[in-house]
Amino acid sequence: MNDRVARVRAFNRLYTGVIGALDEGLVGTEYSLSEARVLYELEQQTVTEVTELRRRLGMDAGYASRLLGKLEARGLLTRERSGTDARRQLIRLTKAGHAAQHSLEQRTNDQVGHLLNRFTDEEQHRLLGSMHAITTLVGDGPRDATIVLRPPRPGDFGWVVQRNGAIYTQEYGWDTTYEALVARIVADYIENHNPAREAAWIAELDGQRAGCVFCVRGSDERTAKLRLLLVEPSARGHGLGKRLVAECVAFAKAHGYTAMELWTNSVLTAARAIYAKAGFELVKSDPHHSFGVDLVGETWRLDW
Repeated sequence: MNDRVARVRAFNRLYTGVIGALDEGLVGTEYSLSEARVLYELEQQTVTEVTELRRRLGMDAGYASRLLGKLEARGLLTRERSGTDARRQLIRLTKAGHAAQHSLEQRTNDQVGHLLNRFTDEEQHRLLGSMHAITTLVGDGPRDATIVLRPPRPGDFGWVVQRNGAIYTQEYGWDTTYEALVARIVADYIENHNPAREAAWIAELDGQRAGCVFCVRGSDERTAKLRLLLVEPSARGHGLGKRLVAECVAFAKAHGYTAMELWTNSVLTAARAIYAKAGFELVKSDPHHSFGVDLVGETWRLDW
């Protein structure tokens, strides 16, 4: 435990140095980090109560009073008693306070932009993913997730193969012959890719790879095929599977196909539910022994 505590403290020292929290003024201004946070919180609402501000920032009454007094003396905010309850003290930013907050916001955005520009696109995604992990673990409550569907980048295809193999072994007991099948599908897509008729998408959840799907030619020129739909266990419940299937169908419709088919197995109940809600119908079902287990394979089809 002592080693872990030391590592957390080392990270704190590093990051406070990166953002300049220990400088005399935040982002080259005359305001401390605490003063900047007060201005930021007050900017979010036209008026707020002192008790609510203290709760948001975790400040004790004495420190909050001194801090607000300093900002009031500089003409950045006003304090007054509520007209309906004299025990409640209300705070507002003045015109000068709004101007100071806008300047701080721009300087902070510039500082963070310069920081991100030091890294490659892949490194930025890793950084944002790590920040999301910290926010999720130590934050006070739930937050909206950011979902992005994008084309594959170098390294993504290997991830598709690896995650399919790992997840289907863990959840369904399939052996490595399934991973071999996925590798062949992915390799064929890379080697014979026709951008006018085929596409693939990687789903990101808060900057982390969380799912995928492929749209390729099916049994004939007018039929597309949906392949390799996958959603990471940790990312389920955000509608990623539905989004990926909808994107795949939209691509097929926009690129001259009149139908879409897919092959799945009856044990994949969550995926089957997504297909049914998207309008696919089960047209064929056959038992088979594959990937080291007994399965029931299914063909689903959607016409438009």
